[in-house]
Amino acid sequence: MTTPRQLRQTIPGQPTSDGAGVKLSRSIGAMPGLRVDPFLMLDEFYTDQPSDYLAGFPAHPHRGFETVTYMLDGHMQHKDHLGNTGDLSPGDVQWMTAARGIIHSEMPQQTEGRMRGFQLWLNLPAAEKMKPASYRDIPSAQIPSAPLDGGGTARVIAGQLVQDTGVTVGPVSGGTTDPLYFDLHVDANAQVSVPVSSGHNAFVYLYEGSASIDERPIVLRGAALLSDGDALLVRAGESGARMLLIAGKPLHEPVVQYGPFVMNTREQIEQALADYQSGNFGRS
Repeated sequence: MTTPRQLRQTIPGQPTSDGAGVKLSRSIGAMPGLRVDPFLMLDEFYTDQPSDYLAGFPAHPHRGFETVTYMLDGHMQHKDHLGNTGDLSPGDVQWMTAARGIIHSEMPQQTEGRMRGFQLWLNLPAAEKMKPASYRDIPSAQIPSAPLDGGGTARVIAGQLVQDTGVTVGPVSGGTTDPLYFDLHVDANAQVSVPVSSGHNAFVYLYEGSASIDERPIVLRGAALLSDGDALLVRAGESGARMLLIAGKPLHEPVVQYGPFVMNTREQIEQALADYQSGNFGRS
């Protein structure tokens, strides 16, 4: 017997801008009280207007967490002070562990057309915040897809999906927060059940179509926070549904954030600022 998770709270997406003026919608993290341990922020960028994204995200620092960028449409390029360069095309994922420090840029490689995707900020535990930074490109071809028992498919980016047809393991697995990151494409009027580890915090982000949990509609382009349980039971509407299912083990640690720095104490934030200003950012 499974215990289905219920819809507990909705965080609507709030229009905002970041970088050099890129327009986006922010749900998780729109305000400090709207974090979902261990998740700090979720942004969706979605526009057909080049003026909304051409300025991009020039060089900027991060410390203390991971960024996960998932591209649906468009082309972005990552460069960082460690010498990494990576291209993000439709279906690709960039998993960057900023840890003790990384300075990077994310710039559009197109002058027209649609730019659409997501960036998730995933907190690191205190014991890992000052480990060396790392960067990983995950091409679309390396992200497995699997059928959903009730109708539809899932792209498994992180964690593992268990269905009657078998177990599908994503390119990212394990770690302290044991993240789960699925892109679910549910067929019209289909109901699917997706296991989610009990005790992990979880939310759904519906980005196309319509869907409901326990007959309660999910808000389009908002974060639907779920109660505890061991499965997501969701039904798509007449046009089907596309949604992110994201879950992770909570850290239960203090969070002190100053822009792109996320640490556990104010003193650590001050040290991050001093390291950045002195040119020692990212060094041991």
